[in-house]
Amino acid sequence: MSNVNNNQIRQLSFYAILVFMGIFLFLQLAAFLPALLGAVTFYILMRGAMTYLVTTKKWKKGLAALALMLGSFVIVLVPISLFINVLYSKIGYAIQNSNQVVDALKLSVNRFQEQFHIEVISDKTLQQAGTSIAETLPQIVGSAFNSLLVVVILYFLLYFLLVNSNKMEAWLIQHMPLKNENVGLIGNEIKTLVISNALGIPITALLQGILGAIAYACLGVSDIPFWFVVTCISAVVPMVGSALAFIAVAILLYAEGHNIKGTLMLLYGIGIMATLDSVFRIAIQKKMGNVHPLITTFGVVVGVKLFGFIGLIFGPLLLSLFILLARIYINEFHED
Repeated sequence: MSNVNNNQIRQLSFYAILVFMGIFLFLQLAAFLPALLGAVTFYILMRGAMTYLVTTKKWKKGLAALALMLGSFVIVLVPISLFINVLYSKIGYAIQNSNQVVDALKLSVNRFQEQFHIEVISDKTLQQAGTSIAETLPQIVGSAFNSLLVVVILYFLLYFLLVNSNKMEAWLIQHMPLKNENVGLIGNEIKTLVISNALGIPITALLQGILGAIAYACLGVSDIPFWFVVTCISAVVPMVGSALAFIAVAILLYAEGHNIKGTLMLLYGIGIMATLDSVFRIAIQKKMGNVHPLITTFGVVVGVKLFGFIGLIFGPLLLSLFILLARIYINEFHED
């Protein structure tokens, strides 16, 4: 009995040390969690191509991994960097000319308020908002280095995931405390959801950006590339979507005295962009992963709060996995 108690105490002490070290390391490395999740996302998307290159084409694993990483960089990260450059150019201008931007915004708002005899926002509130934005924008620009570091770590992790994929998957299958069929179910669910969100969300955003750009060009809106980027980015925001962009454009058109164009922008945005946004989102999610729209909506809200931008993919994944694990629990322990 004494030996059993001593072994239990030693075992519990060892678990306590492991838990303490795990929590400590997680807190220290939490800033790089988006890099890990991004690497897992790219790995799932590239796994089939990696198997094809190594098994069928007889490429070396290292060469195949580098080729796929280069392809992902050109296809995914280069367009994103161009989007960011367009936004940063506007942010840089706003930082250097914050007072002029606030004055111009005041003039537009006052003209809008006088024309429609309503008070949208007071000058004091607008000045405070301008000051807050001017203080916040340098922080946004300063985060560019952190984003670059995350990308470097992402590709570093991705290389080892691709090269050691067979060993890693075999280890996971062996050590997961589930039946083999349930392990396969989790793997298929993760693959389906990651592909659905990683491809479905960007496709939806791009389609919204194209629809918006067509309207902006027809209505003579200036700086169409900027508003195209804003529309694409706002399209990924759950429940609001591209309305953030087309309502802002409509307000600017009203402020410039183009009342008919502003009304047409609102009608087009509500009648076509907002409607097709829901249609695109539901159709693509159903086609790629049969994901319920509510799971996508609430998952994105949770994921962005937890993981940042990469949460657009992993938020719905976590919510779906929670439901899947509940089903697996019933299957594992309540078979009768």
